[in-house]
Amino acid sequence: MANAAHVDVLRLGGDAIAEWRKDQTPDASGLDLSDATLDGIRLRGLDLKFSNLSGVLAASADFSRSNLNGSKMTRAHLVDGDLSDAICEGADFSGARLRGAKLRRTNLRGTDLRGANLMDAFLPNADLTGAKLQGADLTGAYLPLANLTEARLEGANLTRARLSNAKLRHANLTGANLTSAQLIQTDLTEATVSGCRVYGIAAWGLTLDGAEQNDLIVTPPREPQVTVDDLEVAQFIYLLLNNKNIRRVIDTVGSKAVLILGRFTPERKAVLDALRQEIRELNYLPILFDFDAAATRSRMETVNTLALLSRFVVADITDARTVLQELQGIVPGTQTPVQPILISGQAEPGMFDFFRRYPWFLPVVEYSSVDTLLPSLKEMVIDPADAMAEQLIQELDRIRKPRSPQP
Repeated sequence: MANAAHVDVLRLGGDAIAEWRKDQTPDASGLDLSDATLDGIRLRGLDLKFSNLSGVLAASADFSRSNLNGSKMTRAHLVDGDLSDAICEGADFSGARLRGAKLRRTNLRGTDLRGANLMDAFLPNADLTGAKLQGADLTGAYLPLANLTEARLEGANLTRARLSNAKLRHANLTGANLTSAQLIQTDLTEATVSGCRVYGIAAWGLTLDGAEQNDLIVTPPREPQVTVDDLEVAQFIYLLLNNKNIRRVIDTVGSKAVLILGRFTPERKAVLDALRQEIRELNYLPILFDFDAAATRSRMETVNTLALLSRFVVADITDARTVLQELQGIVPGTQTPVQPILISGQAEPGMFDFFRRYPWFLPVVEYSSVDTLLPSLKEMVIDPADAMAEQLIQELDRIRKPRSPQP
């Protein structure tokens, strides 16, 4: 049980504590405050390291900037308490009630928070390195920029938790509930994300180098389970399953999208804009990509992805070296029809001899000006490219169609 004299002094507040410190001890460490009632008490900046606060009732108490290193806080009731900037390294908060608690920049390195209730807790920039959070309830917890490196989160409830820019490097989230959690620019390098519920997750810009991802449950409880092995794919599958508009958009992109490549100098941009407008009026979905800057790996990956999503590509190769670089990836690697166009008087690049071995690389269409190109665009450019796209689809269908058994 708590030392009644110590509890009485703490209840009296700052001045009494300061006087007691002078008379009794330079700090308040090692106190037994177990099961004491300290609701609303102000203990800001107090040294309570290695103290016993197990079972303490301290709702709305102020422990900000206090030293709670190594303290025993098991089953402590700290609902709506303030532990901002407190030092709680190695403390035992197992089973504690910290719902709505303020833990901004709190040092919780190596703390035991197993089974703790941290619902709606405020933990921006908190240091939870190596913390034990197995079975903890972090529903709605606010954790942007928190450091959860090597944290143990097996079976934790992170429903609606906000983990933007948080570090979860080497963390173990096996069996965690990530329903509707926000993982934006979150670092999950070499983390274990296995058997998690990820229904409704927002996963953008993740760092997943070396992460173990498997058996992620995309569907909500009480529905047949659909599992995937990638967090970002899980988000996409969820959209496909639950948003009919997304499926319609994907169908539209596959059947109507036309990727337009070319230079974005003022003169050439006018041609591309005119192409885009004409293609739009022909009931296609033009996608215009700027290749004026030098190609990089990320740009090359982007254009290859857009080409894969498109029905065909129209590439204005006039003075466009970067487009030629991108065609080296698109033509051999995507089987997306490519219709090159070139202003009259310019010689075809030598690499076109290599491209022509691929049937979906169509003959070059030359034009003298945009005014002469647009009237014949459908006949000379769009129709041949669309016909090639349809031919490739039919060939793929034939390959996929099972053969009838021989008599």
